[in-house]
Amino acid sequence: MDSKIIGSILLIVGTTVGAGMLALPIATAQLGFAGSIILLFVSWFVMTGGALLLLEVNLWMPANSSIVTMARGTIGPVGQFISWLTFMLLLYSVICAYISGGSGLLQYLCHTAGLELSSSESSILFTLIFGTVIYLGIRVTDYVNRGLMFVKLGSYALLVIALIPFISSDNLAYSDFSVLRTSTAVIVTAASFGFSAIVPSLRIYLQGDMLKLRKAILIGSLIPLVLYIFWDMVIMGVIPLHGQHGLASIMNASNSTRALAANLSNTASNPFVTLITKIFTSICVLTSFLGASLCLTDFLADAFAMEKIGINRIIIQAAVYLPPLIIVLFYPNAFIRALEYAGIYSIILLVLIPAYMAMRGRHKFKDAAYRVPGGSAFLIGMMMISVVAIIYSIVC
Repeated sequence: MDSKIIGSILLIVGTTVGAGMLALPIATAQLGFAGSIILLFVSWFVMTGGALLLLEVNLWMPANSSIVTMARGTIGPVGQFISWLTFMLLLYSVICAYISGGSGLLQYLCHTAGLELSSSESSILFTLIFGTVIYLGIRVTDYVNRGLMFVKLGSYALLVIALIPFISSDNLAYSDFSVLRTSTAVIVTAASFGFSAIVPSLRIYLQGDMLKLRKAILIGSLIPLVLYIFWDMVIMGVIPLHGQHGLASIMNASNSTRALAANLSNTASNPFVTLITKIFTSICVLTSFLGASLCLTDFLADAFAMEKIGINRIIIQAAVYLPPLIIVLFYPNAFIRALEYAGIYSIILLVLIPAYMAMRGRHKFKDAAYRVPGGSAFLIGMMMISVVAIIYSIVC
């Protein structure tokens, strides 16, 4: 397989399987393992469909076109403004979540090494270190991500294998669909598949090759689905829902990622499992942080018509990181809440708007090389699902 396809798949997997993965079993714990699997499949289908629609529309446009440019060319100024606003809110929300989760893990790792950092210090240090990778460009980001993904997938496999003996069938048998009265489980699960914002960047990287892009999207989205299922099985099977160290208490902890890592370590009481847990949870946040940062960097460069060179590159990076960093400094426990907001924005930006853009644009771009199957029925269905999910998230 082409090296760039592999890199693109890993960028999708890295963007998807990240801090959202850590939040999944926490947010869906009360739903139970069986309910979480159903929710995962539905979310994967809807969000991957949105990604393919986004690819279809993006291929109508010139290279380097962000979703704002796409909206302007298909649904006009109002759609452009909504896309611009939602994209900013989405990416700032997830970067907030990743800085919050990443800084908490960095603080935890430093603490175990005997170095004490405050929440503010760890947030600033995390942003400076890993924001530098994005500053160095997509090729550097790709290779750094490949290295992190290699370690992450290896540590994931080791962690799952190590924790399987601790799984309780009683924990997995639990289910309570009444939890759907609140939208947290649905919205966080949707956010966990919110990778398609990276599609315009991948088009640049793969030089607009439609077959390679479609392959990267399909494979890159299926891998997280499988990983999520096994992850939910292990976490929900090992950690009970209720109790002082249960998943319900983790959800309400001051830092959920740090609490999850600590509880897994305590449950296994094994130095090897503790080490692998720290490595895996840390890298999960890093790869998602890199993917989201790359998306926002390309988006701002396109939105403000700025080349990513010289002082412009510094200005763009400041615009990417300063707003979420300031929010995290004032609200350091923003992990789960930020992902809830990100889920709502994901549905609007990555499902509803792409479906509407495709419906409007197909009349104008009749001879396009790529079209998502399903016709108008698929587009209407995607828009209806989006509207229902958005209303549900607001009401519940």
